[in-house]
Amino acid sequence: MTSPDLAALLPRLPSPLEETTDGRFGRHGVRLLLKRDDLIHPDLVGNKWRKLAPNLTAAAGRTVVTFGGAYSNHLRATAAAGRLLGLPTVGVVRGQELADRPLNTSLARCAADGMRLHFVDRSTYRRKSEPETLAAILRGAGAEDAYVVPEGGSNSLAVRGCRALGEELRARADVVALACGTGGTLAGLAAGLGPDQRALGIPVLKGGFLSADIEELQERAFGGRRGDWSLDDRFHFGGYARVPAELDTFAGDFEHRHGVAVERLYVAKLLYGLVALADEGAFPRGSTVAAVITGRPFP
Repeated sequence: MTSPDLAALLPRLPSPLEETTDGRFGRHGVRLLLKRDDLIHPDLVGNKWRKLAPNLTAAAGRTVVTFGGAYSNHLRATAAAGRLLGLPTVGVVRGQELADRPLNTSLARCAADGMRLHFVDRSTYRRKSEPETLAAILRGAGAEDAYVVPEGGSNSLAVRGCRALGEELRARADVVALACGTGGTLAGLAAGLGPDQRALGIPVLKGGFLSADIEELQERAFGGRRGDWSLDDRFHFGGYARVPAELDTFAGDFEHRHGVAVERLYVAKLLYGLVALADEGAFPRGSTVAAVITGRPFP
């Protein structure tokens, strides 16, 4: 089959970079910029577009199989891409027990966009990168000849696709920060930044495992570690999809202050972390910090 017509996914690039006046940064002499990757595309926002586009080209019209949890933004983006391109998609969802429950709003949106959902038990899901387990999952999903995109969309193609994000921010900020799930966006972003810039990742999952994953992604994409990057693991609020009242209140306040819709699973944790770091004096006076807004709230 021929490659899909990616003109249907043409983004708004480079995404806008907006200066934001916020006293919580200003009182420490720190300038805050928002990199509005949430405005790239109506359905494929931010890093999801940057990671998916090269993989959809490589799929060359084949069914795309990918993986995620019950609230995965990556699954939603892949399903939307399939709808826009007329491309079959299969989402392998963590948790066999979910198959017998009504679909939540996120998975219902995937199904409405034409994605076929295939539920697997959590033990099998953890072993999905093992060749035999992956082959069994694909057989069970009836997708043996599919193009496989890993969980979160992070592979070498995706990492190289995200390098452009760093290139768009060269010489625009001292620190570029973003929320991290699988680490692919940070791996590419750091590689695209200039020599006097650093990338800061705020993981949204607990566990402290992400540094090794990012190093491996950069090794596969570029042959070794690239750029100055680090992680701060303190702002996951208990793990993925955990949005306690404190975080929700913070996000609502940020929306009220700046008129920017704040996605709760990733972006709220990023912004909360940056405010806390500014209060700690982590950014020298005169610094410019760019926060990458990688998504927006889904209806």
